[in-house]
Amino acid sequence: MNQKPSAAFVGASWVALGAGMAGYLIGLWRSDLLLNEKGYYFTILMYGLFAVVSVQKSVRDRLEGIPVTDIYYSICWFSTVLAIVLLTVGLWNATMLPSEKGFYAFAFLLALFGAIAVQKNTRDSQVPNEADTARKRSVV
Repeated sequence: MNQKPSAAFVGASWVALGAGMAGYLIGLWRSDLLLNEKGYYFTILMYGLFAVVSVQKSVRDRLEGIPVTDIYYSICWFSTVLAIVLLTVGLWNATMLPSEKGFYAFAFLLALFGAIAVQKNTRDSQVPNEADTARKRSVV
């Protein structure tokens, strides 16, 4: 049986997610990038957040005996790696100061970490009900 996360860890997770996303998005908003470049970086952030939440959920489902297909599991991991690679390639080729590139990279990684932690806390905070318990037993 899993313990519920502490209020401090839940709060720190939300702060990490908020700080990473807010820093990244404010930096993007205030940048001198073209609109299509801003759209590229915004899309990578959203794609990365979705991918890491999907990875966390599918890994957790497998650990708890909830079926996850190999193809979905692989796509989740592929998407996570792809989002990081796309950001890396974009920043590598960008005409920004190295400090700006580092800012975007670290804000992105902080947001991804925060999303994983918030998803974990959400999952750990759920109180299993009778239907979930019965479904898990029938799957195993």
